[in-house]
Amino acid sequence: MALITISQSVGSMGMVIAGQVAQALGIEFFDDEKLKEEALRLGLHTEELNSLAEKAPGFFSRYFSKRPEIYQDILETVVYEVSRKNHGVIIGHGSQFLLRDFSCALHVLIHAPLNQRVHRIMEQQSLDRDTAEKLVEKSDNAQKGFFQYAFNMQWDDPTLYDLVINPGKLGPDAAVKLIVEAASPENMNTCSLSALEAMGRLGLIKKIEVALLENGHNISVLQIDVDPEGIVHIGGYAPNATAKTDILQTVKGVEGVAAIESTIGDISRLPEE
Repeated sequence: MALITISQSVGSMGMVIAGQVAQALGIEFFDDEKLKEEALRLGLHTEELNSLAEKAPGFFSRYFSKRPEIYQDILETVVYEVSRKNHGVIIGHGSQFLLRDFSCALHVLIHAPLNQRVHRIMEQQSLDRDTAEKLVEKSDNAQKGFFQYAFNMQWDDPTLYDLVINPGKLGPDAAVKLIVEAASPENMNTCSLSALEAMGRLGLIKKIEVALLENGHNISVLQIDVDPEGIVHIGGYAPNATAKTDILQTVKGVEGVAAIESTIGDISRLPEE
């Protein structure tokens, strides 16, 4: 089965192409709404997740503007958990970066020339050229800003992708055929058991970080690792004994945690310089 990430610039028909690729391969298509459903299924019941209408679009982009740290961990949790299925088409959301070290994932960038993108937005939303140009520029800047913040990289860095397609020249049908062919078993590796286990551990780590952030803990002073048996190894420092106890209780309550081995120190007991 194929595991594919498809990134797009607004107006490049990436969403349409991604959906058709998933349909052609008979695998799931994880767009914004589907990823949000996965977050809820994983038990990531944050206030924002629960309060949004079931079909509200653009959830992740709006969440990022409110709570970027929690957003990023939720996003990474969902992408890693989805990837453990060993198949699916994930549209955007930093998936090309998060899965860059897994050779079983095919990373595709759909990017059309600016003029064609503006024209398509004009037609789709019945906008004049000036308004469409501003909308495209705003979307590009937001995409660039998120990727720079979350991963300290440029979203259009060619090293992140295995295949870059200009649908303005080839057309969407040819783009779909190219991706389906590239994702065939003859051309792509199947995710190994060790790769799937690694995705699972990464997903659990991010899930733990979400829970800690939601409870007001500073995860930058903590070191968290998970072994294949689901045992969490957590070190670093807590402000005091009460905070340390709450950290361990929070981690213990995360689904998937089998046990905890802690070396957390109490920062209030550190010797003065």
